[in-house]
Amino acid sequence: MTNKALYQIALTFIPGVGVMHARNLLQVMGDEESVFKGDIRRLEAIPGISRRLIGEIRNAEVLRKAEKELQFVEKNKLRLLFIGSPGYPERLANCVDAPIVLYAKGDVDFNREKIISIVGTRNATDYGVSSCRKFVSELAVRFPDMMIISGLAYGIDICAHRAALESGLSTVAVLGHGLDRIYPYIHRHTAVEMIENGALLTEFTSGTGPERHHFVRRNRIVAGMADAVVVIESGEKGGSLITADIANSYYREVFALPGRVSDRWSSGCNRLITDNKAVLLQDTDQFIAHMGWEPASMPSVAVQKELFTDLTEEEERVVLVLKKAESMQVNALAIELNTPVSELFFTLLELEIKNVVESLPGGMYKLM
Repeated sequence: MTNKALYQIALTFIPGVGVMHARNLLQVMGDEESVFKGDIRRLEAIPGISRRLIGEIRNAEVLRKAEKELQFVEKNKLRLLFIGSPGYPERLANCVDAPIVLYAKGDVDFNREKIISIVGTRNATDYGVSSCRKFVSELAVRFPDMMIISGLAYGIDICAHRAALESGLSTVAVLGHGLDRIYPYIHRHTAVEMIENGALLTEFTSGTGPERHHFVRRNRIVAGMADAVVVIESGEKGGSLITADIANSYYREVFALPGRVSDRWSSGCNRLITDNKAVLLQDTDQFIAHMGWEPASMPSVAVQKELFTDLTEEEERVVLVLKKAESMQVNALAIELNTPVSELFFTLLELEIKNVVESLPGGMYKLM
């Protein structure tokens, strides 16, 4: 790897510099190396960057730690994914708090056309396990190139991974610790198997243990990498509900498997549905239809407008992209336009008002 990788890793070792600070530093200084070697006066001019923080940035210990981590990456043949670089999950990159650096074990494309995350309780029941396995196996028949993401935890997570492997689907485990260990250790065999048709992925450096708050941070990656998050069983509280809330904030589709009102491990899912934070998951066909993933049965007969005299420059960009496709999911559209989803929604709303585009289930859009 190049020296560029060293400075990319070093950004994550600066005390007091989180994702937002790091992005700001990159934008002002131009690139990662300049953060550490560029004109210090430019650092001093950045709002919110104190003298103390500048001292931390220019502390030689930061680069020493990064060098040690780079050696670990190279020794273990890990992939270093820097935000904005080829290979970095594009859906995740559009999230405001996306990690600057990700470490991956496994050579897989994180930008498949269709990706879903499946999460749920560690105390999965027979109902949850059988529903998860059935759902994944039926999706595999329809979309053999789909990717399944989860967190390698007990219960629904490991069920989703194993069901994907059994069905021939690629699957990725997002970890709440460094890649120098597997937690829980009992899932090590499955983790090794996943590397052959998927990956282990984390934002945490080696030596980072499976602390509780790390799993909360991990959940935003699980939500941000996917087109939809499916919650299969959850209690009143838990990481699955956190992931669902994050997914909603990222404008991802959220589905929840309903259960009886008396079932403890369905209470969280039932609450998500009641509070309109998730779509009730009935079956695979309903999921596919809601996501707008049904293949078109006949060519569109909609009249394409050739002239839009009252469109803004940004609106014209959206129209040009949608002209090339019968319909497009909002996250894919954001990636194509290199525009944050939150900003794109305002543009799409204006185009709906002008009767230029039509919104479809599953966050899909097409020209009128």
